[in-house]
Amino acid sequence: MFLSEHQSKELLSQYDVPVPAGRLAKSSEDAERRCSEIPARKYVVKAQITAGGRGLAGGVKFAATPSAVADEAGRLLGSTLVTAQTGSAGELVSAVSVEEALTLEASYFIAFVLDTVSGAPMLLASSEGGVEFEQRTQMDPSTVKALPIASDTPEARSELESFLSGIGITADAPVGIVMAARKAFIENDMTLLEINPFARTDGGKWVAVDAKIALDGAALFRHPEFEALAEKQGLTQTELEAQKNDINLVRMDGTIGVVVNGAGLGLATNDMIFADGGKPANFMDIRTTATSLDIARGVTLLLEEPRAKVILLNVHGGGMTACDTVAEGISFAYSRSERKLPVVARLAGQNAEWGLRILKDRKIPVEIHDTMTDAIARAVEIAR
Repeated sequence: MFLSEHQSKELLSQYDVPVPAGRLAKSSEDAERRCSEIPARKYVVKAQITAGGRGLAGGVKFAATPSAVADEAGRLLGSTLVTAQTGSAGELVSAVSVEEALTLEASYFIAFVLDTVSGAPMLLASSEGGVEFEQRTQMDPSTVKALPIASDTPEARSELESFLSGIGITADAPVGIVMAARKAFIENDMTLLEINPFARTDGGKWVAVDAKIALDGAALFRHPEFEALAEKQGLTQTELEAQKNDINLVRMDGTIGVVVNGAGLGLATNDMIFADGGKPANFMDIRTTATSLDIARGVTLLLEEPRAKVILLNVHGGGMTACDTVAEGISFAYSRSERKLPVVARLAGQNAEWGLRILKDRKIPVEIHDTMTDAIARAVEIAR
C-alpha cells in the first residue's frame, strides 16, 4: 500500500526527519490560501499521486506568488497524470501539496528496503539523486550502494558515517536523520521508504525534499491508524474485511472461489486455473495467525460473491496452519450461509485426514481429490 508524498512526509516528520514546510490543498482557492501558512519566498505545487515519475510528467510546478500557485493548482487538480509507473490509464490528481521552494546545494538518493538475506533494513544510497535518478541507474546500476543496518548502535552509526562518505557526504553527515528514517521504516512495517532527493540546502540543512512510502498490507492489523488510508487507495470493503481477519484477499473477476494457505501456493493455484481455461474469483492467502473463525469469515466473503460458482479448497497443512483448522472454517461458514456452493477439496500435510473427515461429517457439499491437478480441473469443469 503506497502513501502519497504528503502522507509520507507527515509520517517521517513524526520521527524528526526534516521536510519542507507545506500544506495540502484540494482546490485552487485553497492552494492560494495555504500560501499564507508557509514561510517562503517561492513555492512549488506538487500533484499528490501514489506513483513516481511526477516531475517528468508535469506534476511538479514552481510558482513565485500565491496567485500563480492557484493557477498551477487549478491546472493540476482534476487532471490525469500518466507517468512511467502509472501505466497508460494514469492516475487522477485529487489533491496538491503546496510547499516552500528550496535552493539545493547537493542532492542524493536514499531508500530503505528489507534485506531478505539478513532480515535487516537495507539502506540504498546514491550521489545521483533527483528526477532523473531512475534513468541514470538503469544505465549504470553501480551508482547505487547498499548497507544492511541491523541495529542502531555506536558501531553501526560509525559504519553508516563511512558509508555516506563513500557516496560523497563527507561533512556534517546526517547519520541521526538516516537512523530516524530507519526507525520509521521498522516501526511502521514499511516495505519501501524512498527519499529522493535527500538534499542539503544552501543553508546547510538536510531535508527530505520528496518521499515515497510503501506499507506492508499484511501488517495492517498492527496499524489501525492506516486503515482509512487503505480504504481510500482502492481496497474494496471485502478486501478490508479479509485483512481484519488475518486473510490476504484480492478480488478478481472469475467464477472459482479460491481458498488457499500461503501466497506461493495461492499464485500457483490461480496460474493452474488459468492454464485449465478457468478464471479465479479471487486470490487468497490465509495467514499463519488466522483462526478457524477468521477463515470462516473469509469463506463467507467468497460465498457472498455472486459470480462465484464453486469453491476450490487447496491447502497444504504445516507450520501454524493445519488442515483441520481450515476445514473447521469452511464448516462454520457453511453453517451460517444460505448459499451452499459446491466445494472441490485437495488437502495434504498436517491433519489432512482429520480435515477431510470434518468436511464429510458436517455435510459440506464436497468432492475430494488427491492432487492439485485433478481438483483444479474439476473446479473449472463445475464453473463452466
